Amino acid sequence: MEELIAYILQFGTLNKQQIELITSKATALELKKNEYFSEAGKIPKQVGFVVQGVLRMFSYDNKGEEITTYFIDENRLVVDYENFVACLVSSDYLQAVTDCKFIVFSKQDWEELYQTIIDWDKIVNKAVQKAFQIHLERRTALVSKDTVTRYLSFLEQFPTLANRVPQAHIASYLGVTRFSLSRIRKNIR
Repeated sequence: MEELIAYILQFGTLNKQQIELITSKATALELKKNEYFSEAGKIPKQVGFVVQGVLRMFSYDNKGEEITTYFIDENRLVVDYENFVACLVSSDYLQAVTDCKFIVFSKQDWEELYQTIIDWDKIVNKAVQKAFQIHLERRTALVSKDTVTRYLSFLEQFPTLANRVPQAHIASYLGVTRFSLSRIRKNIR
């Protein structure tokens, strides 16, 4: 729980009672590898904070191929935020790539935090903006680079994931085949 509170306090200040309220609304959740935090075709129902593990965000292209668009590891929020807030059906999947542990908030509890904690909306908006900015910077860094440079950028951006995430997911994220990724990895060793 301390990690979550430290994360939130990056974006604003809270008093002891507000922290206690947040803690009282939080519940623990564990997912096994390959289970879903949220799924396409459904309305996202919770906001999570990753305590342990790695998730990936992915969707399917028009050929039915999985396209990994992002990885989320420890000490980060996980939610399909726009669809969660608007109560809309998601087009993305959030799937555990490893066994995961979370601190989660239901939609009802999240709304209660908005109604009870002064400036909670500002804190959340700052956290979401930072997450979007990081996501955009990481994706932009991959555009228009050759495959070797994309892989090296991936290693720089996600230094702990190369050995924790299946190569097929990394290849999908980089927009290359598994064979190409294997060749790239062999050549840079």
